[in-house]
Amino acid sequence: MKSTIQSAANSAVVVFLLALVPVQVLAQKSNSKPLVIPASHHDISQPLREMALTAPMVLPKTGLTIPVRPTGPLPKGPGSVGEDQVLQREVLPLVGTINGLNFDGVTGDPSQVAPPDENGAVGDSVTNQYVTIVNEVYVVFNKTTGATILGPTSIDAIWSGFSGVCSTGNGGDVNVLFDQAAGRWVVGQIGPNFASYCVAVSTTDDATGSYARYEFDFGSNLPDYPKLGVWPDAYYWTSNTFQNGATFIGAMPCAYDRTSMLTGGAANAICFQQSASVASLLPANLDGSTAPPAGEPNPYLELLDSSDLGLFQFHVDFTTPSNSTFTGPTAIPVASYNLACGGGTCIPQAGTTQQLDSLGDRLMFRNAYRNLNGTEYLVVNHSVTAGSSVGVRWYQITNPNGTPTVAQQGTFAPDSAYRWMGSIEMDKAGDIAMGYTASSGSIHPAVRYTGRVPSDAAGTMESENSIIEGPGSQTGGLSRWGDYSGISIDPSDDCTFFYTNEYLPSDGSFNWNTRVGSFAFPSCTGVSTFAMTATPGSQSTVAGGSVSYTATASPFNGFSGTVSFAVTGCPTGATCTLSPTSATLPPAGNSTLTVQTSSSTAAGSYVITITGTSGSITASTSVTLTVGSFSIVPSPAAQTVRRGSSTTFTATVRPQNGFNGVVTFSVSGLPANATATFNPTSVTGAGNSVLTISTSKKTPAGTYALSINGTSSGATKSVTVSLKVGSGK
Repeated sequence: MKSTIQSAANSAVVVFLLALVPVQVLAQKSNSKPLVIPASHHDISQPLREMALTAPMVLPKTGLTIPVRPTGPLPKGPGSVGEDQVLQREVLPLVGTINGLNFDGVTGDPSQVAPPDENGAVGDSVTNQYVTIVNEVYVVFNKTTGATILGPTSIDAIWSGFSGVCSTGNGGDVNVLFDQAAGRWVVGQIGPNFASYCVAVSTTDDATGSYARYEFDFGSNLPDYPKLGVWPDAYYWTSNTFQNGATFIGAMPCAYDRTSMLTGGAANAICFQQSASVASLLPANLDGSTAPPAGEPNPYLELLDSSDLGLFQFHVDFTTPSNSTFTGPTAIPVASYNLACGGGTCIPQAGTTQQLDSLGDRLMFRNAYRNLNGTEYLVVNHSVTAGSSVGVRWYQITNPNGTPTVAQQGTFAPDSAYRWMGSIEMDKAGDIAMGYTASSGSIHPAVRYTGRVPSDAAGTMESENSIIEGPGSQTGGLSRWGDYSGISIDPSDDCTFFYTNEYLPSDGSFNWNTRVGSFAFPSCTGVSTFAMTATPGSQSTVAGGSVSYTATASPFNGFSGTVSFAVTGCPTGATCTLSPTSATLPPAGNSTLTVQTSSSTAAGSYVITITGTSGSITASTSVTLTVGSFSIVPSPAAQTVRRGSSTTFTATVRPQNGFNGVVTFSVSGLPANATATFNPTSVTGAGNSVLTISTSKKTPAGTYALSINGTSSGATKSVTVSLKVGSGK
C-alpha cells in the first residue's frame, strides 16, 4: 500500500483533471453531406440451426494472416509526453467478484486465421444463450452451463442461400451484439469481396433461429476495422475506408435503419465519409434497460491527440436523410499519454523473442454507454506506455451529449507485465469491469480482468484476477494478436459480466483458443453466496516435481456455511491433494492444493479446476500447471586450477516444453578445503549462472568430477564437469 501522501497526490491530479474543460475543435473534420446507401440485397433466412447442417465450412487456407492496415499519422503529439500522471500507484485488494463460468470458447483455431478478432455477447433468460464470434467462426453456448448449442459453424452459414456476395465467404473483422430492447442478435462482418458489409439481425432472441439479412456495398472501397453499436433509433457503425483497398481516406460512420431491419424490410444506411485525419472511431453501444433521452444522438469517440479524446455526435433521420448530421469533434482533455509500443509491436512473451502487436493507436471495442439514474456515462479504454511496459488506460465520461467530462481515469499497470487488448463495461450498480491480455518475458499471454466499485478511490482498479494463464506463446514469426476482445453484460440481471479473449494452449502459431469467463460484483447481485479464487494463477515444474496453490472461498452478502473443496483436471501420473478439504465461512477459508507429478507425467500444460460446494451453491476457479523440463549445459566441460587459486564454469539453463520455473543451483563433489559460489544462485525459465570454485593451499591435488545440480519444485537435473587441481609447483 502506498503512503497517504502519494494517495493525496493522486487525488490532487484527479481534481486537476476534472477541472479541465472540453472544447470544440475549430477545424471541423466531419463531412456535412450524408451519403445514403440502400441495401443491395436483403431477405429473411431459414433457421440457422438448419442451414448450419448443410452449409459447408468455407474456411481459408491454413495460416491466413490479416494485416494491420495503417491509417496514417498516429494520434499523438510530438515526442514523449513524460510520466503518466494517472498511473495507478495504490494497490487495492483482489477484485471482489463472484466467479461463474470459465470455459473454452472456440478451440483449436478451426479457422486458421490470425488474429481471431474474438468478441461475444450474452442474451436474455428466455433462450439462455451466449454467442462468441471469431474471424470465420460462430458458436452459440448455453450461458448457464457453457455447453455448446450450435457450432462452431462458418459465419457465412448465416447467409446460406442469400442472393448477394455475403453467402460466398467471410471477410473478417467480426462483431456480435445483443439488442436488449428488441431481444435480437446483431451480427456483422466485412463481405468476402472486401468492398461490402454483411449485417444480420435475428428475428427472435434465439441465435440459432432465422435472420433478417442485409448486404451494403461500398463500391471499390474496403470498409476496414468496422465496429457496431446498438442505439434506439439505429445500429450505429464505423469503419476505416481504404480507397480501392489501398489508400486510407478516413473513417466512415454509418447508421443502419434498425426499425426496418427488425422487421426484415428494406433498409438504408446513412453515412458520412470523414477526412483522413479521422480514424478508428467507436460508436456508443447501449447497455442496460434505460434508454438515452428520446432523439439523443449517438456519441462516437476517437483518440484525438496525446492529451484529448475526440467526441462526435451522430443524429440520423431516415425519413429525411438530409436532416442527418455528424458533428464534432469536441476535444475532451485527458491525462497525457504515450501510445503503447508507439502504436506498433513490442509485447514480449515467455520463451521466445517473438513480440506481439499492441494496437496502441486506437480505442478498444467497445464504447459502452449507460443511463444510470438519469446520469449518462461512457466507459472506454486503450493501451498506453506505463513506465518500461504497457498498461490499460481507462476513462469514465459523464454527460456525453451535453458538456462531456472525464469523471475519472486511470492507467492500470500493477507490475512490469504488459497489459493490452482491453474491453470495459459498467453494470447497473455503477461497478466497472475490465478484461485484457497480460504478457511478459516471463509469462505467456494470459486472460485477466480487474474492476472497481463506486466506493473505491477515483481512478483506481482493484487487484486483478485471472481467467486463464496461457500455457503457450505465439511463435513462427507471427506478431498479429487479437485486434480486440469483448466484454458484455447479462441483460437478465444487468450484473453478470461475460468476457472473452484468446490464449495459446501451447507454443505455436495459428493454434489459439478463446476463453470465456463470467463474474459479477456481489453488491450488484445482492445474492448470498461465496466465490472461489486461487493464487498463483500458474506454476511450472518438471516431471517428478511438485507445486502448490492456495484456494480461497470468500463469503458475500451474509453467506454462512461449510464449503467442501474438490479438484478436477489433475494430470495423468500426478496426484492432486487439497488440505483441508472443507472450510466454514465466514470468514474466508483457505485450502492448499498440492500437485505432485511423477516421472510418467507427460510434458505439457494443464488447466486444473478447484470447485467449492455448499448445498446448491457451486463456485470454481482454475489454475494452470506447466510440466516441462530443462537441461543444464556447462561451459567449459573441464578446468584446471593451481592450489590457492580460483576458476569458473558457466551453467546455462535451457528450458524444454514450456518450462518456466525457478531453478536453484548447487554443486557436489568438491575437493577438501575448496568452496563454491553461484552468481546468481537461481534463474527463472532460462539463463546463466557463473560457478566460482576457490581452492586453498591445503586443497589436495588431483582430478575431481563435480556435479552441477539444478533443482526446481523438488526435481533435480545434474551435469558433470571436471576440475583438475594442480600442486602449484
